[in-house]
Amino acid sequence: MGLTAVLGAVLWVLLGLVLVLGSLALLRAQRLDRLHVRTDAAAAALRAALDRRAVVARTIAALQRPEVGAALRAAADTAEHATPAEREAAENELTRALAALMELPAGLAGELADAEQRVMIARRVHNDAVRDTLALRATRLVRWLRLAGTAGAPRYFEIAEEPMAGVTAVSAPTERPAARIVLLDDADRVLLFEGADPARTHEPFWFTVGGGVEPGEELRAAAVRELHEETGLRLGEDALVGPVWVRDVLFSFDGTPYASREWFFLARCGDGLVVDTSGFDDVEVATVLRHRWWSAEELRRTPEVFYPLQLAELLAAAANAAANGWDGVTRTIR
Repeated sequence: MGLTAVLGAVLWVLLGLVLVLGSLALLRAQRLDRLHVRTDAAAAALRAALDRRAVVARTIAALQRPEVGAALRAAADTAEHATPAEREAAENELTRALAALMELPAGLAGELADAEQRVMIARRVHNDAVRDTLALRATRLVRWLRLAGTAGAPRYFEIAEEPMAGVTAVSAPTERPAARIVLLDDADRVLLFEGADPARTHEPFWFTVGGGVEPGEELRAAAVRELHEETGLRLGEDALVGPVWVRDVLFSFDGTPYASREWFFLARCGDGLVVDTSGFDDVEVATVLRHRWWSAEELRRTPEVFYPLQLAELLAAAANAAANGWDGVTRTIR
């Protein structure tokens, strides 16, 4: 076969590959566009369900004592007019206000239960759409060819919720103080675990080392205990820096709502740390999926969900504080 024939065959093969790749890219782009439309529609339905809950809350507020009613009405108004970035926190504050109410008349209790169920369903539909969209955006073809364009990645909407069956009213969350550790290696990467709520296993998320403070336990003691149980690393309390951050969060786990104040300490370890999770309790064994080290740049680029939400932007400052000294200020974060 002559050189011309060989070149011609190569060109035909390349042309075929371009056509196949182009067809795949077109199909993937069309599917991604449909998923973004689906996510937008689900977000609109979720906003409508949340707005309806705010209307019900204001109706309930009118029947309460003046000081209780004013607080509930303010929480409902704040939630309804919050920006997208602020709405999760505002909705959780409304949940707190509703949970503080005494027994409601049967009619209003039914209205509230119906509003809560609509929010649960809308949130789950929305998060399902976000999950599918993020999964497609994370594929190589979409990333390599930048098929998502300038469209921002959608994000899950996370609020505490009740079990779906038998909802009659909002229940008061269980208070749960927590001590957490931002564990950094020599490259200033942070160790995160990936886990999932047993009630929502299809919505995994990443989180820092740490957990609940036991009754009578000091924060630093809880932090070093959790660090050893979850990683095998033993440090003295004086090796911790902070608490550098504090975060108030309302969440649900396996259908139970919790109100947690999380205190974050900084700690360093060498690159040779082999993470030992043999100290996990039964719940952690069942719900923690894996662990890995993350750089700030990886956190900024990933479509994965992680907490705290500001971790990517705060990680550089945390590494500096761990290396050069903390300024003594405990900052409130999301």
